[in-house]
Amino acid sequence: MALAKIVYASLTGNTEEIADVVAEALENLNIDVTVDECTQVDATEFEEADICVVATYTYGDGELPDEIVDFYEELQELDLAGKIYGVCGSGDTFYDDFAKSVDDFEQAFEKSGATKGADSIKVDLNVEAEDIDNLEDFAKKLVTALG
Repeated sequence: MALAKIVYASLTGNTEEIADVVAEALENLNIDVTVDECTQVDATEFEEADICVVATYTYGDGELPDEIVDFYEELQELDLAGKIYGVCGSGDTFYDDFAKSVDDFEQAFEKSGATKGADSIKVDLNVEAEDIDNLEDFAKKLVTALG
């Protein structure tokens, strides 16, 4: 059975909820899933997964959350060729750089050689019903990309 690893950073709980929605959707598609908070794991653990997902919030004016910076830097040094990746996260449309950390992680995964399995999902603050539908579709696309 394929393994998906989801790593998240969450300050208010919104992004943790996003990670949980994606995890449940993947489990419903018969994928083994592990979910970890970003300070509890190393990016190298993605080397053991088939699907690699980062769920992050964006802090202030487009900054990465402090707690995920080391993970982000480590991710860019990995060779994840053959892995499928997806990025999702939360932000606040009040800011000009809405959910910019999602874009930053897209670029980090591209540097790692991983294959994009689904377009990124950006949630404005709290997860709403439409966001759940989008996140479930995101999970389906990641599994489809496995082949």
